[in-house]
Amino acid sequence: MPQQEPFLGYVVGGQAVIEGVMMRAPGGYCVAVRKPDGEIVMDSRRMAEKKWKVPIVRGTFVLFHALALGIKALNFSASVAEDEDEKPLSPWALAASLGVALATGVLIFVVLPLALTHWMKVEGNLAFNVVDGLIRLVLFFLYLGFITLFKDIRRVFAYHGAEHKVVHTYEAGEALTVENARGKSALHPRCGTSFLLFVVVISMVLFAFIPQTAPFWAKFGGRLLLLPLVGGLAYELIRLSHAMRTTLVGRALAAPGLLLQRITTREPDDSMLEVSIRSLQQALAVARG
Repeated sequence: MPQQEPFLGYVVGGQAVIEGVMMRAPGGYCVAVRKPDGEIVMDSRRMAEKKWKVPIVRGTFVLFHALALGIKALNFSASVAEDEDEKPLSPWALAASLGVALATGVLIFVVLPLALTHWMKVEGNLAFNVVDGLIRLVLFFLYLGFITLFKDIRRVFAYHGAEHKVVHTYEAGEALTVENARGKSALHPRCGTSFLLFVVVISMVLFAFIPQTAPFWAKFGGRLLLLPLVGGLAYELIRLSHAMRTTLVGRALAAPGLLLQRITTREPDDSMLEVSIRSLQQALAVARG
């Protein structure tokens, strides 16, 4: 099934903002970006389709693979920006930016909830981990609400909606046209937003196995060690909800993520649908050889 990622490629020292999407199909992917002059340029490549079969473990490999493709997409966006006589970010600068982003995520969603729960002097293993998990959930929603205040992020969310509409069109067996995609839902049950929500909820459960009496450094280290397991389980729940999508259980698993997507998606305009369609068409073409 196609997978997708929206992004904005910012250019240091200039005003250009390159908008684009990356679509993946089994065996290939395509990055399509729209230049400031309106032209759509693409970078598409075949890739070996890896079959990771070990449950939970495969989720970790899939996440790292998606991360690597995301870096490639940003690199291509930067190269397009270079054509606009702007200075793009180097691969090392992009990697450093990614590292800072990951470290910031750990600080906000792992260290801060743990520190606040310690500061509140919550007693009892169950109570401590429930409070820690609830703080993490609140921070997650506050973060999503905060970033929606920025115009560029709202455009990313609109591209997010465009991609979902295009994937729905493809899965319905319809021609990939703006007209067909326009009426589709901007929500999709296999979205990364649903994955993130599963991560937050699963972490509340797994982190409860770390004793409340353990030192702060042990709790923090234990949470870091458990993150791959948290991500792996979240990936399996996404797969399960899709496999059981016609059942009550499957719909119940998908419902919270679909509700959250009302924050992380916006109704796109036709130009966004066009970029997403071009990206998916090319990803499918290179995948087919």
